[in-house]
Amino acid sequence: MNRIVSKEHFSPHVVKLEVEAPLIARSRKAGHFVIVRVGEQGERIPLTIASADTSRGTITLVVQAVGRSSKKLCALGEGDAVTDVVGPLGQATHIERVGTVVCAGGGVGVAPLLPIVEAFHKAGNRVIVVLAARTKDLIILEDRMRACSDEVIIMTDDGSYGTKGLVTQGVESVIQREPVNLCVSIGPAVMMKFVAALTKKYEIPTVASLNTIMVDGTGMCGGCRVQVGEETKFACVDGPEFDGHLVDFHGLMARGRMYRTQEAKEKDHICNIGLGRN
Repeated sequence: MNRIVSKEHFSPHVVKLEVEAPLIARSRKAGHFVIVRVGEQGERIPLTIASADTSRGTITLVVQAVGRSSKKLCALGEGDAVTDVVGPLGQATHIERVGTVVCAGGGVGVAPLLPIVEAFHKAGNRVIVVLAARTKDLIILEDRMRACSDEVIIMTDDGSYGTKGLVTQGVESVIQREPVNLCVSIGPAVMMKFVAALTKKYEIPTVASLNTIMVDGTGMCGGCRVQVGEETKFACVDGPEFDGHLVDFHGLMARGRMYRTQEAKEKDHICNIGLGRN
């Protein structure tokens, strides 16, 4: 069991949890994720580690309540225990000094972007962060980003905070004023698709993190398979980060829409073998 040390609501559906996991806190690196389970019959949920505190022996997870399992996790409070936390898993982000790095995060994708921003900045890079959301209330971790980067640009769809526009406009504004050596993008697939299309036009190497498509976290289910260039990769064991210019975002997004009808029905499904609600 892993106790929840603190809990903070970023919005009605987005929660930050600080969880006791001393071994993971000591060994995790930027880009790593954990598998979380709530209840003995609970579903395995892969979540990227947003940060870690080795002195407290804790890791921080940012969770959006979308399905049944994520809602159960978000319903837990300080002092409650998470049944299982396993990790760190996945391939760590390749960090080196390259020059100027633009890190673009959309929505909850800002959370896994934080340790990457910290690592690139610590390595001596100039790091410019572009945070994007539909409205001001959905911008998260702004203060943390400002503390470990050289500049933060805010983009909101409705113009309620920062500059009105899309994340791609924020990224392009940087590209047009100074040389950019690398772009890192984490957020909804459609966001990463257009960021990659933009940076490809300018021939800027781009990393896209596909953590949102992971399922079991070990490569056994095949649910996170993705075409990267001429190869089929699995986000949980080969990634979750890949060359954004080679990712087949069209196929990835099409597969993600395949089970929406079934997912809606499963919300109220009662297990047929007597285990109660899933």
